[in-house]
Amino acid sequence: MAAAELKIGVFLPQGWRMDLADIRDPVEKYETMSRCAKEAEQAGFDALFLYDHFHTVPTPQLESVFECWTSLAALARDTSTIRLGQMVTCNSYRPPSLLAKMASCIDVMSRGRLILGIGAGWYQHEYEAYGYEYPETPDRLRMLRESLQVIKAMWTEDEVTFDGRFYRLRGAINEPKPVQKPHPPIWIGGGGEKVTLKLVAQYGDACNFNADVATVRHKLEVLREHCATVGRDYDSVLKTLEFYTILGDKREVDRVVADHARRTGQDESYIRSWHPLHGDAERIAEIIHEYAELGITYFIVNVPNAAEGGVFSRFAAEVFPRLGLEAGVIK
Repeated sequence: MAAAELKIGVFLPQGWRMDLADIRDPVEKYETMSRCAKEAEQAGFDALFLYDHFHTVPTPQLESVFECWTSLAALARDTSTIRLGQMVTCNSYRPPSLLAKMASCIDVMSRGRLILGIGAGWYQHEYEAYGYEYPETPDRLRMLRESLQVIKAMWTEDEVTFDGRFYRLRGAINEPKPVQKPHPPIWIGGGGEKVTLKLVAQYGDACNFNADVATVRHKLEVLREHCATVGRDYDSVLKTLEFYTILGDKREVDRVVADHARRTGQDESYIRSWHPLHGDAERIAEIIHEYAELGITYFIVNVPNAAEGGVFSRFAAEVFPRLGLEAGVIK
């Protein structure tokens, strides 16, 4: 596979991993997010991504976390070329008809830059804290299946009537329709082999993983089998990977890890386990190429010190050329 096919997206700091905790003023916290979005855009990243969570991990803290979809609406107007995504929207937090409407509006506001990432949901404590029921996994997956049907219908039909086990619509009208045709791309997160990857084959434009090379290789083979079963062209599914990384020499990595441990109250050894791709640009590029050999062509980078500023620009300047990409090119 040619390296030129690779694309790189990036997570913005939004507070979920305590990455804005050193900034006291909530207005300045958002302005930091916005500055990072503009930096990523200028550096040549393909898309920015937010998490769809309401309070911090690994434990809830009295710390700001910016809500995903309202933040994307603002960022749609703060930026002009970079794509906008979520990794991933929790299906349970909004009725699919409402989510389809929100997504349509942001696609219009951004002039066709939205990616819809969606998954069944997993953070039980957050569900309960915010008053959502937390169904068993099979029901959450059934709900996701119905939601995908509803969202596609809302994006493509004049009026939608739907009779499902979990969702019912009676002549729902969704105007404006999305700018992108036939609709914004749908990225389905998760690696569940029996259901989630089958949903990717049936309804998704992309899958997303966060796992080691051997695991991803196996998951892609399962996806290939599901595609064959439903008559889907396996190559038509975009394969994406989320990963954490720290760019720098040992001294820089140690500094970032220690700082992240201070903000989150976690052990440094635990934080290092999140960031297996830390190191110099050459090593990071080598590992990306290992995944690319499996067929992964889209990588979403999460760097824990992005709020410092300049981190995205340095990553693009040092890593992109080793991937056959050009830093500073707005796509």
